[in-house]
Amino acid sequence: MTTQPIEPNNAIAATQAWVQSVVVGLNFCPFAAKEVASKRIRYHLSNAQDLESSLETLAAECELLDQHPETETTLLIFTEGFDEFYPFLDLVDLANQLIEKQGYEGIYQLASFHPNYCFADVQSDDPSNYTNRSPYPMLHIIREESLERALEKTSNPEKIPERNIQLARQLGEEKLKQLLDACSHSEL
Repeated sequence: MTTQPIEPNNAIAATQAWVQSVVVGLNFCPFAAKEVASKRIRYHLSNAQDLESSLETLAAECELLDQHPETETTLLIFTEGFDEFYPFLDLVDLANQLIEKQGYEGIYQLASFHPNYCFADVQSDDPSNYTNRSPYPMLHIIREESLERALEKTSNPEKIPERNIQLARQLGEEKLKQLLDACSHSEL
């Protein structure tokens, strides 16, 4: 069986729909709405299929953010090579090491999302996993200084993950799966 290549505009549209309907719509990230509205999110598609190429792409994105302070954050979307969750975690580990090695610790931090995201010690069908499930595997490059400023303006920021888990479980796996599936069929 041969898979069709993913059209870049489709992957970006699906990711934008996910950000709008899930991340902002469910308020999983209370800081995202402002950046969506101001169009300061960069959606970058990577066709890298191996760890080395993926890390090179991540390094290039960090350099781009260095040169473009008007871009608040990047969602680095992988459409090839990281379909399985546990091999994707290898990329996440190496990406975090790269951030440190390149001198970006304290400047950027990473968040990770995957269609099959599963938190440690949680069943794969637990709705809480949908707080980090996305249409495609991706790394979110976050400016730490901006995150710190946003956290200062938020009361009880440590309760955000707890609230997200509670909301996800309240909505249930079926509803969250429908939302995620709808994003994959979006044409913004």
